[in-house]
Amino acid sequence: MAILDWPPDERPREKLLNRGVAALSDAELLAIFLRTGVRGKSAVDLARDLLDSSGSLRALMDLSQHSFCAHKGLGEAKYVQLQAVLEMGRRHLHEKLQRGESFSSPQLTCHYLQQRLRDYPYEVFACLFLDNRNRLIAFEELFRGTIDGANVHAREVVRQALHHNASAVILSHNHPSGVAEPSEADRQVTSHLKQALNLIDVRVLDHVVVGDDAVSMAERGMI
Repeated sequence: MAILDWPPDERPREKLLNRGVAALSDAELLAIFLRTGVRGKSAVDLARDLLDSSGSLRALMDLSQHSFCAHKGLGEAKYVQLQAVLEMGRRHLHEKLQRGESFSSPQLTCHYLQQRLRDYPYEVFACLFLDNRNRLIAFEELFRGTIDGANVHAREVVRQALHHNASAVILSHNHPSGVAEPSEADRQVTSHLKQALNLIDVRVLDHVVVGDDAVSMAERGMI
């Protein structure tokens, strides 16, 4: 059955307009992006098949161009559209925070850092430098490593905090394995940096570990 033959309140577009975007399933959101199905399948049916074969919405979004275009119903044009949509989302979030929104919520912080760090195939250590009202001054990726780790130098973190005249810092790094659980080494690095930054009166508000999800060490009572 074609989507136009469905009851109006079950069609993805009408459902979004009447109930909001959060009411849609992953398959329904993907169906709106796809716009059309293939012979014998509606856009929603095709979206479900794509999600089943990829494993998840994120896995589908992370496919290489070749792998993405190999799926029936997809192609180069859809790949280009998807990359544009993803980049617009990242830029929207960055611009919103650049306009001065405060990093007062661990959920907001984790979401922002996931967008910036989770897709790297190697470990990256980054800092959010904040003013005295916890508003973003700058986001900087300071150290890069292999899949196993990155060397973090307290001197460089302190130097950049002074350069930005920061009052507070949120530390972050990714785990390419996808497992966001903080390690003992993560705790030791956090403690070391906290001591170094305390000497220049810069507060460490959190250390967020990014994987398939994100873990706030402050929420865990580790800061």
